Amino acid sequence: MDQFAGRDINVAFIGAGDISDLHAEGIAQTDGAKLVGIWNRTKSKAEVKAAKFGCDTVYDTVEELMADDNVDVVYVLTNMETHVPYSMQAIAAGKHVLVEKPVAENIEDIEKLDAAAKAAGVQVAPVHNYIYEPGVERSKDLLESGKLGKLVAFYMMYNIHHPEEVAGRYPGVIRQILTHHSYTMLYLAGKPKQLSCMKATINDGSVPQENIAMVTCELESGALAHLCASFASDEHAGDPWTCMIKVIGQKGATRFSYRDWVENTPAVVHSQTYSCYPYSIRNVGGHFLTRCLRGGESPLSTLEDAVMAQRMVEAAEKSAAEGVHVTF
Repeated sequence: MDQFAGRDINVAFIGAGDISDLHAEGIAQTDGAKLVGIWNRTKSKAEVKAAKFGCDTVYDTVEELMADDNVDVVYVLTNMETHVPYSMQAIAAGKHVLVEKPVAENIEDIEKLDAAAKAAGVQVAPVHNYIYEPGVERSKDLLESGKLGKLVAFYMMYNIHHPEEVAGRYPGVIRQILTHHSYTMLYLAGKPKQLSCMKATINDGSVPQENIAMVTCELESGALAHLCASFASDEHAGDPWTCMIKVIGQKGATRFSYRDWVENTPAVVHSQTYSCYPYSIRNVGGHFLTRCLRGGESPLSTLEDAVMAQRMVEAAEKSAAEGVHVTF
């Protein structure tokens, strides 16, 4: 039953960074949804974004946002360290939550969030946006329908250069990027049975954290998976592995590539703009608001999936640090 029948679903943002622009576009393109308020640590930034988005309310405090009965859903768009505290506040206030990835720093916090959401009877979904691409969803349908036959191998490659002044803001590619690989693999190919990882740092020495990592998994199905995440360099050779997903079965295969949609708009990080990334951000919000909150469906990737993705990230860190295979 649609609890919002006959009215808009009202959304408020916690955080007014660059990602808020894409989420705001997604809400604007979703029938029956409206952005009604924003809070940001720096109020002037929230005011700029509110004017840009046509949003009426800029809150002075998070508590003011949580107390607003007009707000149905909170989007948590802040840095990772604050995802769980803000999400827990929203759950306690009876709000549904869409929380950016990675959901949390550790498994225990994600499990705590999941338990709180279930106890409160609200929906909380992670922004696991890569899988909200039509091409990725089509790959899943081809697998589940049997058209590709038994799964043989899953590959996901990411090679997008990040200058050191940008890469230095992140904890390293294992935590920052392999989260995407992990939930995508879980969605398309299934859970790992064991995992091994190697990492490296290839730069001028000013950023110590790893900027390339490679993971190999044996899956529960018996298939194998290879995952690569790199900030070290772009990949512009023929049919480049900029961001590439391949699913290979005994009867067929699929490919999804960010390079199929490219805009020539160089930025600080990307040498081109890969159009499907912003579309996937808009898609995840639209799915959550319409198919989950109105339609009663589950997200394509849940907090339980976020727990397993975090287990994979932590296993990759252990494997790389200790030179061991990690069994699940």
